[in-house]
Amino acid sequence: MFAWSLRRKPGRKVGFLLLVVLSFLVLRRYLRRESVSCDREGTRRLDWRTLIPLWLRHRQLGLTAGVQNFMLEDSTFWIFGGSIHYFRVPREYWRDRLLKMKACGLNTLTTYVPWNLHEPERGKFDFSGNLDLEAFVLMAAEIGLWVILRPGPYICSEIDLGGLPSWLLQDSGMQLRTTYKGFTEAVDLYFDHLMSRVVPLQYKHGGPIIAVQVENEYGSYNKDPAYMPYIKKALEDRGIVELLLTSDNKDGLSKGMIPGVLATINLQSHAELQSLTTLLQSVKRMQPTLVMEYWTGWFDSWGGPHNILDSSEVLQTVSAIVDAGASINLYMFHGGTNFGFINGAMHFNEYKSDVTSYDYDAVLTEAGDYTAKYSKLRDFFGSVLGTPLPPPPDLLPKMSYEPMKPSFYLSLWDALQYLEPITSEKPINMESMPVNDGNGQSFGYILYETTITSPGILRGLVRDRGQVFLDTVSIGFMDYKTTQIIVPLIQGYTMLRILVENRGRVNYGDNIDDQRKGVIGNLYLDDSPLKKFRIYSLDLKKSLFSRFAIDKWTSVPEVPVFPAFFLGALLVGSAPFDTFLRLEGWEKGVVFINGKNLGRYWNIGPQKTLYLPGAWLQKGINQVIIFEEMVSGPMIQSTDIPHLGRNQYIH
Repeated sequence: MFAWSLRRKPGRKVGFLLLVVLSFLVLRRYLRRESVSCDREGTRRLDWRTLIPLWLRHRQLGLTAGVQNFMLEDSTFWIFGGSIHYFRVPREYWRDRLLKMKACGLNTLTTYVPWNLHEPERGKFDFSGNLDLEAFVLMAAEIGLWVILRPGPYICSEIDLGGLPSWLLQDSGMQLRTTYKGFTEAVDLYFDHLMSRVVPLQYKHGGPIIAVQVENEYGSYNKDPAYMPYIKKALEDRGIVELLLTSDNKDGLSKGMIPGVLATINLQSHAELQSLTTLLQSVKRMQPTLVMEYWTGWFDSWGGPHNILDSSEVLQTVSAIVDAGASINLYMFHGGTNFGFINGAMHFNEYKSDVTSYDYDAVLTEAGDYTAKYSKLRDFFGSVLGTPLPPPPDLLPKMSYEPMKPSFYLSLWDALQYLEPITSEKPINMESMPVNDGNGQSFGYILYETTITSPGILRGLVRDRGQVFLDTVSIGFMDYKTTQIIVPLIQGYTMLRILVENRGRVNYGDNIDDQRKGVIGNLYLDDSPLKKFRIYSLDLKKSLFSRFAIDKWTSVPEVPVFPAFFLGALLVGSAPFDTFLRLEGWEKGVVFINGKNLGRYWNIGPQKTLYLPGAWLQKGINQVIIFEEMVSGPMIQSTDIPHLGRNQYIH
C-alpha cells in the first residue's frame, strides 16, 4: 500500500524524501554534538559504523573500566586530566584557566568539593560566587572538558580540616571519617543538598561528569571498615550513577579498596608506577590503571623552603605513565591560592601550617602563567594525540602599582569597644563559642581576657599560636612547644590577654579529631586555674570591619601599639591588572583588599608576596586593610613578579 501510494502521488514521494533527508541531517548534527564515541584524546566525534547503536543507547553506558582500557560508550577512552580547584581561583579567571588546560591537550577536569566552605553553618549552604560549583562544571563542559568530581566529604587538599566543617568538633565525642552517628547524620544532610546539584550534571543526564570519587585516600586512615561502604551507598542512594572510584597513595592502597569501586593510585615518581600497578592487579581483577594524582610539585609550609619539581622529571614521569597504557590526572594542573584562612596544616613530629600560596609548582603558576612544564607537556600530549591543539590563550598582564602608605590606624585594644565579648567562667575553644547562630568560630583569631593580681607561671594548651599580653604589653608566645610562660612582677589588678591564632587545622593524618583551636581546657597561673574570662571572636569577616566607623580611625602614630589595623588606598589609574603585594618590614598578619581576604603573610617565609588578582581591583581607589600582629613597615609595595621563596627540589 505504501509503495503504491508513492507511485500514484509523486508529490508525496518528494515530500517524504525531503523529510527523510532533513531527519537524517538533524540526527547527524545531534549526534555530532552529543555523541560520546571518543578517540584516544577524548575528542567527541561520530563513529558512523555504530550510528544506530549509539542512537539507540545514547548516553546509557557512560565511562566503564574494561579489562585494560577505559571505555566511554563503546570507544576506548584515555583520561588525560588536570586538577583545578574552583574555590582557589577567582571566578573571573575560571575560563582562562580551563582554556589553558584544554590547550595543553587535556580532556578531563578534576576538582574537589570543600564541605567546610559550602556549609559554613549547619544547614546553611553557599554555592554562590566563587563557590558556584555548577557554573564551574558547566563551563568546563562548554570548553570541551569532561569532569571527575571528588565530593568528599573529606578531601584533604591541604585545606583546613581536610574540608570538613569545624562545627562538627562541637561534639566532644566526634569521630570524623567514621560511621559515628554524629558524623554520618551531618554527611547525610550535606549530601542531600550537594547531590541534588550534582546529579543533573552527570554524563547519563547529559552533563560532563563521567566519574565520582568515593571519599579520599581512606586507606591511609582506615579507622572504620564500615565507613567507605557507607559513603558509596550514600552516593548511590542520592542518584550518583557514574563510575565510582577510590584514590590512595602507596601507604594506603591495599586498605583503601572497596568492592564495586575502581581503585586508582597517587604518586610522584614513575618508579612507583610498576609496584602500585602490580599491587592493584594482585588483589583485583585486570583493570585499567588511572594515576588519579600525579603530583607535579608540592605545597609549602611556613618557615620552610619553596618546593619545586624539575620540569624534565615531570615530563619523564608523565611519559612513562602514558607509555605504560595508564590514564593520568595532573595534581595540580593549576594550584591557585589559599585565600582567606582556608589553608590546612600537617602535624606529625611538629605542627606545620601551609602558606597562603597554593602555587604547588604546578603546570600553571598561582597567577595562571605558563611554565616550562606547560610547554613540555603541551608538546608531549600534542604528539600523543596527533592532532592540532587549540592555541594557548594570551597571558593576563601584570602590573607594578605605586607603593601604598597606610594613612589610618586602629589598635586592636581600641577596636574592642566596638565588639561584643562573650563572658565565661572558663576559657572556651573556638569551635564551642556561642557565635554564628550557635555554630562556633571557624577561622581567624580569638582573644581571651581575665584579671590577675600576682606574678607566676602561666600554663595551658594554646592552639595554634598565642601572643600573651599584660594590659597592652607583649610578654611572649605560647604554642605547641611553649606551654608555659613567666608572668613578671605586677602591682594591683592587671589585665592578662592572650590573642590566639588558628593557623590552620590539620588536613591529613590520624589526629584530625583533635583540631579544636584557641585555649584548650583551663589556663593556670602557677597551680590555680584562671576564671572569669571575656572572650572576643575575631574572625575578621566583613561584618567585623563594618563596626569600625571611619571616624574611629586615627592617623598612624610614630610608635603604633600592636596588634593593630592599618587602613590605606591602592590607586589604580587604568584598567586593573594582576599584581603581587610585598610587605617588607611587616612581620605577621593578614591583608584585605576591597573586603576580600588575600590571606596571611609572615616574614619567616618562604612566601614573600601575596597574589592580588586584578579582577578584585577597580579603577581608582581600592581599600586596603592590614591586620598586623607585631611590627609594621613603612609601606606596602606592589610588584609584577611573585617571590615564593628559596627553591628546594623535591626528592
